[in-house]
Amino acid sequence: MAGPLSGLRIIELAGIGPGPFAAMLLADMGAEVLRVDRAQSVVGGDPANPPLDPLLRGRRSIGVDLKHPEGVEAVLRLVASADALLEGFRPGVTERMGLGPDVCLARNPRLVYGRMTGWGQEGPYAMTAGHDINYIALAGALEGVGRAGQPPTPPLNLVGDFGGGAMFLAFGIVCGVLEARESGAGQVVDAAMVDGAATLMSMFHGFKAMGVWQPERGTNLLDSGAHFYDVYECADGGYVSIGSIEPQFYAELLRLTGVADGSDGDLPSQHDRSQWPAMKERLAAIFKSRSRDEWCDVMEGTDVCFAPVLSLDEAPTHPHMAARGTFTEVGGVRQPAPAPRFSRTEAEIARPPSHPGQHTDEVLGDWGFEAEEVAALRAAGAVR
Repeated sequence: MAGPLSGLRIIELAGIGPGPFAAMLLADMGAEVLRVDRAQSVVGGDPANPPLDPLLRGRRSIGVDLKHPEGVEAVLRLVASADALLEGFRPGVTERMGLGPDVCLARNPRLVYGRMTGWGQEGPYAMTAGHDINYIALAGALEGVGRAGQPPTPPLNLVGDFGGGAMFLAFGIVCGVLEARESGAGQVVDAAMVDGAATLMSMFHGFKAMGVWQPERGTNLLDSGAHFYDVYECADGGYVSIGSIEPQFYAELLRLTGVADGSDGDLPSQHDRSQWPAMKERLAAIFKSRSRDEWCDVMEGTDVCFAPVLSLDEAPTHPHMAARGTFTEVGGVRQPAPAPRFSRTEAEIARPPSHPGQHTDEVLGDWGFEAEEVAALRAAGAVR
């Protein structure tokens, strides 16, 4: 294993969405992450044809019956030699399994126990179901995403599940491990998507306090209100993105689009909000006059703050992305490579995604179980 987290041992109680993404991030950075899949999900699979989900990459899997006392005890033995554990169930579920934080910390007082939920471990909503769209709605993040006169637009599930959830969980686990190495004591990390999504909105709370953020959606600098910070359709149906906020970049935008060629008289001030709609109409007509590739020929390499809007298929082959190696291929699936990058402890993808239970015997042996103990657990149906 390479990467800055090499030597770190983490147990992942298998879940969906943000939990696996947090585990993927930690594994990409070199941590040995062991995924504990439910025995019922172990249905076989050819290692030569790994699962297609990149969120499962970089770690081995064991199949455990978490309703079997011996299966629970096996996980607790693994916990005893782990640095951290992460789980993504509703509050109280792991306690009912016999794998709650009190039990695990009793086995390993230095353990960092990471909990990933939408609403958090307490609060009026804590025990109710929800998804990304609900968490970011309550956090105040969804209301401002969208165009004027239109309903809020869900920004995929990037803000709640992955930005406000998984990344805060991974950050919290690393913070907890660093602190445990100093104090010798573990703790619980309560990573709630509502908290993380709210934190992502910190700058906008500041803008509101300064009086520079209007409550009407789609009328502000960064929410499609400004004509110099938006996407525009081109003649071929493609789109380009413009982010010419600074005055020198805005001047370049006006020059390259021909708006500042002197034929239209004096232009309004860049930040005259009353003129933004009219300026947007002018730019929309100009961008619609050429194809996306033609605008790339004009604006790529300039300081307009420009980029074409690329699809999932197009992004990996763009010259800039290709030059940086931003994408890679694992198990026949093209996907983003590990990020961020390190100059000395380079991160890498250790292995392709694993089928549930693919490494049960191998992992248990590596983590201290004798062969006869593994055989007994198999015979009892505790592992598979």
